[in-house]
Amino acid sequence: MEWLDYLPPLLKGAWVTAQLAVGSTVLGGLLAFAFGIGQVASRRALRAASKAIIEFFRGTSLLVQLFWLYFALPLLGQSLGVDLRLPPVAAGVLALSLNIGAYGAEVVRGALQAVPHEQREAAQALDFTPRQILWRISLPQAIPEMLPSFGNLAVQNLKDTALVSLVGLGDLALRAEQIRNITQDNTTVYTLLLLMYFGMALVVTLFMKLLERSTGRWRSGGA
Repeated sequence: MEWLDYLPPLLKGAWVTAQLAVGSTVLGGLLAFAFGIGQVASRRALRAASKAIIEFFRGTSLLVQLFWLYFALPLLGQSLGVDLRLPPVAAGVLALSLNIGAYGAEVVRGALQAVPHEQREAAQALDFTPRQILWRISLPQAIPEMLPSFGNLAVQNLKDTALVSLVGLGDLALRAEQIRNITQDNTTVYTLLLLMYFGMALVVTLFMKLLERSTGRWRSGGA
């Protein structure tokens, strides 16, 4: 089998990997903002809940989280009389999202707390509500500071998608392993796998750089 014959199944797997990466990065970004903003909220209960969730998902293995959602959650639901089975795609996206969301929340918190306190005090003097201060003062300045770190997290999340092959999802890693088992062509298969992950990571990096450039104009416009 020529190496070109490996490409069709690998491209099918790459499409699954891309869907996982995009879905989990978007959902994880939303969770990161929710948990990050929760950490700087005025309500103590909200701060405590956000911190507990973040520390739990940062302090446990992503692989164990994935296995728990796919294998253990249905058993828990069975004991409660509820169907909690998740398809491999849903389990993968959810596990990846919670993981990247927990790490991203710390990025959001740090960027929000880096906004000069004097600006928030000035907004309070102008009778801005806490919500208005968040959306009009803090976030527009904090988001450009978050994006470089979010770019790193997005690339890491792309690489972490390989773990979903362990629950039988036909992503790039699983397709490559299937081809390798049939052909025993380790060198060619794993070289193609490396190059395809590298290519997707370059696309993610380029997209995040463009996003950084566009949001960087906010600071220029405000200067």
